[in-house]
Amino acid sequence: MSAPLSLRVMVLDSWDEVLIEADPNARVAEVKEQALAQAQVTRPPDSFLVKHHGWEVSETATLADAGIGPNAALIILPRRRQPVR
Repeated sequence: MSAPLSLRVMVLDSWDEVLIEADPNARVAEVKEQALAQAQVTRPPDSFLVKHHGWEVSETATLADAGIGPNAALIILPRRRQPVR
């Protein structure tokens, strides 16, 4: 078993940064769901996407397969643009 990764995840829906310890073999979708739960976001997880270094990450990939290493920063943002008022 690999050592857990420390990740910083910014959830734009609530403007919260959460810290997550995740196994490198965990799926990106699992990390997204955990971050949304910690940020107390109630919208469905499938209405959000995950980006790393500006690129959308496949949520079916593991963290290791997606090239996400220790102390990585991820961002979770809505799939659809929000209207400006």
